[in-house]
Amino acid sequence: MHERALYLRRKRRSRTCSPNPDITERVMTMREINFMQAFNEAIREEMRRDKTVFFMGEDVQLPVFGFATGLVEEFGPDRIINTPCSEAGFVGAAVGAAASGMRPVVDISVFSFSYLAMDQIANQAAKMRYMFGGQVKLPLVICGIAGIMGSSGGQHSDSPHAMYMAVPGLKIVIPSTPYDCKGLLKAAIRDDNPVLFFQFISLGLLSGNIPEEDYIVPLGVADVKRKGTDVTVVAIGPMVQKALNVAEELAQNGISLEVVDPRTLVPIDKQTITSSVKKTGRLVIADEGPRICGAAAEIAALVVEDDDTFGCLDAPIQRVTRHHVPIPSSPVLEQFVVPDEGRIKDAVRKVLRKA
Repeated sequence: MHERALYLRRKRRSRTCSPNPDITERVMTMREINFMQAFNEAIREEMRRDKTVFFMGEDVQLPVFGFATGLVEEFGPDRIINTPCSEAGFVGAAVGAAASGMRPVVDISVFSFSYLAMDQIANQAAKMRYMFGGQVKLPLVICGIAGIMGSSGGQHSDSPHAMYMAVPGLKIVIPSTPYDCKGLLKAAIRDDNPVLFFQFISLGLLSGNIPEEDYIVPLGVADVKRKGTDVTVVAIGPMVQKALNVAEELAQNGISLEVVDPRTLVPIDKQTITSSVKKTGRLVIADEGPRICGAAAEIAALVVEDDDTFGCLDAPIQRVTRHHVPIPSSPVLEQFVVPDEGRIKDAVRKVLRKA
């Protein structure tokens, strides 16, 4: 689908929930940038817009992955803050800053490292607004790399989004395109609640058209990346591109896939997912995270718990996930563990009873 038409369709669907509905009336100038550049632009624009926004983390002044390139040159070391190698320390400092009226964006570097700040995230940031009866806002964004990094080992390759879905008080965001990355990050920074923003490293150089003008993508609104009639594929993060590739291939055989990208897992857009399943009668869920107690399991549960949707299912739901093992360092074993397009195709054939 042409990017311009796709952009206008998204805006029509999100008009009622967008904090800036007037944006939908404007003609946007589109240009092509990659995922990392989209992230960088979102940080840069929000820091220009709001002096309370600042960016902190290990080596953000000399960005390792390229997401923060050029930020310290524009905003200086007082707002682009290098931190010691102590996740518990700098995430705790960010929680205090957010409670005091600032809007910190924390670069956790690799999301596996967030385990070292679990108390600060799950026991403080997630609970503080509730424990204080709403008297304190917690406008905090914690962002970082997730997913396989190419034989980097288990400590650098986790996808722990489902673990954090289980923590009440946190919002979970996973963009799959540069357009969504920029729009969702800007919405997350403006939100008054703690948001975990997962940047899958495999998407870093993915390019796409986005507007030059200011826009946001509201949290809690899914996007139908491709319309179809035979099978719904709910794909998360990097699985979206793989599902779209499968959809294109299977279309040559007369099989029509509808690809739904939740974009945010908390809050999740149940209506878009169930509406699609009611139309197709079949559901495949693709996620790079682990299978047991994973995001795919939660999405499957919300579908079967809905009486109307459950009655529309013509086949058992299929989950395509990472095998429930630590990510190996071996390139061959790594590729075996992580879901690929072949496994998505197998799941589609299974729900169509064409295995």
